[in-house]
Amino acid sequence: MAYSDEQVALCALNKHFGFHPRAVLKWIEETGSALALFDASFAWGADDASGKDGPGRPEASWLDWARRELDEVDRKGFRFLGITDDDYPQALRTCEDPPLGLYLNGSSSPTEIFGLRPMVAFVGTRDVSPYGKAWCRKLVSALADARVQPCIVSGLAYGADGVAHRTALECGLPTIGVMATGIDAVYPGRHTDLAMDMVRTPGCALVTDYPLQTAPVALNFVRRNRIIAGLSRAVVVVESKTKGGSLMTARYACDYGRDVFAVPGRLDDVRSAGCLSLIASDMARVVTTAEALAGELGLSPRPRGAGGSWATAGSDAPEEVLRALLVRRYGPGSPLVPIGLAVREQRGATPEQLASALGLPFPEVLSAIGRLEADGLVSTDLLRRCTIAPAYA
Repeated sequence: MAYSDEQVALCALNKHFGFHPRAVLKWIEETGSALALFDASFAWGADDASGKDGPGRPEASWLDWARRELDEVDRKGFRFLGITDDDYPQALRTCEDPPLGLYLNGSSSPTEIFGLRPMVAFVGTRDVSPYGKAWCRKLVSALADARVQPCIVSGLAYGADGVAHRTALECGLPTIGVMATGIDAVYPGRHTDLAMDMVRTPGCALVTDYPLQTAPVALNFVRRNRIIAGLSRAVVVVESKTKGGSLMTARYACDYGRDVFAVPGRLDDVRSAGCLSLIASDMARVVTTAEALAGELGLSPRPRGAGGSWATAGSDAPEEVLRALLVRRYGPGSPLVPIGLAVREQRGATPEQLASALGLPFPEVLSAIGRLEADGLVSTDLLRRCTIAPAYA
């Protein structure tokens, strides 16, 4: 595919400012363009990331590298999404330090991967116990039986991550693996078959913000963990020691306003110590049963008044999940929000009927339906009758 000059600029900036994107994002917001930061006349401030501890001011040579990088990305069948692209995950945009760009490997469109389902992350120790494996399988399987089926996010690592990804595939749930390497490598190597199964499965993907040929050094996993938390509406910690990436992911999730859940374990098991500390400090809610987790997430019917993290109780859950998705993707004031909800409520209605019901101009409704259909949220038949995606029906 052909990448724009703006995407080339974002790719270059992502390489050099990947560990401290906030300063760059501030300047992009101010100028309205990543490419503008390469203009020699642009005045970098004293608090930017180009000081003695940073990579320095952007240079034209960075753009040359980025063009070669994106040519190679395209040649290998991958994809790059800049933060200003429409297909960039909206959930990440709400974080204070989102990646400037993402590399993507999957057989589906970015909208199908990021935009159609709520996402739930499962993380845990690499040295997962039989108890942890069993509960990870139970919890993911329960979410596969929920009325609104989520996408399972994890880090493709040994232990709980691999169990979560495999169980999701077995249960027919999409799953995303967030990598601490370049998109052209799989770490650990023993998960290559798992990774390729994910790439070939509709709705699944591998994701990273690291350039091609990036090796799996320890520091990279810290940066990877924030993406796991940022993509997800909730993080479930299956097992964790008192130190490690799972607790770091849980802390990122708390900082981002996500829900955190922890599976309790034996008091004398070091692999449960991290979960118990999250519960004791009120950073995480206790997972009691697999069915209860699905209910807490608002993904399955339950008695009204039972509370919940994302959606209202009972049969309204898909509507509320859809509303939240539309608001995140298009903004709270966008006409696509009421139009999308109206399609759900008036299954089979034509654009003319929707325009009449909503009191909106027909051309505006017709254009919105086209956008929603392009994004995979709405489908129309030969008679222009509209239906919402099955996950929100």
